[in-house]
Amino acid sequence: MNKKEYSEYVSKTAPKSKHLSTMFAAFWVGGLICCIGQSIFDTIQALLPLVPDDDIWAITTLVMIFLGSTLTALGVYDKIGRYAGGGSIIPITGFANSVTSPAMEYKREGIIFGLMSKMFVIAGPIIVSGIAASVAVGICYYIVSLF
Repeated sequence: MNKKEYSEYVSKTAPKSKHLSTMFAAFWVGGLICCIGQSIFDTIQALLPLVPDDDIWAITTLVMIFLGSTLTALGVYDKIGRYAGGGSIIPITGFANSVTSPAMEYKREGIIFGLMSKMFVIAGPIIVSGIAASVAVGICYYIVSLF
């Protein structure tokens, strides 16, 4: 089989991608998650008008992490992820999902060797990359500010 025959075979047998519907699902689910976060912020702000906005953002973050972890524990977040793809990995809820999933999967191995050691299997590289990138940006900013 030569290259041309192989490429024809692949184009015939490969499943057709549904880019438009996939992008639409990711867009509206990601937007809905962001709207839920904003509505939580607005509700807390209305209920506690004297609390500074920074504190309200912290509370909102905690509520979104709790919701993401709870939905993961109930098996709902996986269904959302299968439907929405990248739209479900909004940073806060996606991070909660990436920490909760391995923790649940390895809980039968005990607290130390299961939960604690496997909890950051997925999220660990993301944290390391984020810290490394922030250090690199900080160094670049420092060098540029010298001039």
